Parts: sequence; structure tokens; C-alpha cells
Amino acid sequence: MALNYEVKKKVFGFDQTKMEKYVAQLKTLGIIQFGDLCDEVTKIGMAPRGVVKMVLDGLIDTLNININKGFSVQLGDFGCFRPGINAKSQDREEDVKSDTVYRRKIIFTPGQYFREMLTRASVTRASWEKTETVSGSGSAPGTGGNGEEENPLG
Repeated sequence: MALNYEVKKKVFGFDQTKMEKYVAQLKTLGIIQFGDLCDEVTKIGMAPRGVVKMVLDGLIDTLNININKGFSVQLGDFGCFRPGINAKSQDREEDVKSDTVYRRKIIFTPGQYFREMLTRASVTRASWEKTETVSGSGSAPGTGGNGEEENPLG
């Protein structure tokens, strides 16, 4: 597995210095759509596509129910999903109310299997300018997956 990055210019500091630096930013190849994921699991797991879709839909519904109740959900070596919030800070304890919460989110913590996979992953600089090869139904390089979009889970 390889993690591809591109070099991006970032402005650091919100004061008058506006320091510019260059950083490596992860570049994904696109998004695997749910139907394509079901097809891949069908081929690898040898379960009928309808069964795979039914199980994944049931898992998503169950995660939704339990996270809405306030539970964290552990999925073995896959990882753990837990609810989270962002809230504005207040000067006094009595000023902290539900309307200070400005974002609800789902936090995913990868399990041991995924953490080990990432430690073995190589890191290479991407060069998308020369090749625009796309396979499957993922989005083309440069059309998303650059880390700047909103987190779909939160």
C-alpha cells in the first residue's frame, strides 16, 4: 500500500506575519461508491451481493441507533466509532449550555489491524499532472479527496 501526497503551500499564523510554508498533504485517488464496495466484498467473501448489502445496511443502521443513544461501538479489529461534539468555550460554568455546541460528529478510531497496515505503508510524492488514469467509479485525481472537504462522518 502506498500513501500518495502532494505539496501544498499553506499560510500559518493569523497575525500580520502570514508565514507561508510548504507541507505534504495526502492525496486520495477518489471515492469507492457503496455499490462498488458491495461488489468487491461479494468477490472476496463469496457471499451474494444482496446479502453483503443487507449486512452493511444493517451495520450502518445499528451504528446509527447506538451512537444516537450515546454509546461507542467497537467493531473488533476494524475500529471504534464514538459520538463527539465541538463546543464554544465559556468564561463561566453556568454559561455552558446546549446551544454552545456548534458541531456534532462521529469519531472513528482505527483498530489494531488498520494501525499496523498504516505503519507498513510507503509514502510517495504523487505526480497527477502527467497521468489522468481512472478505473472503476472513483473520482478523477484532482476532483476531490484532497483533504479539504468536510468530514463525511462528522
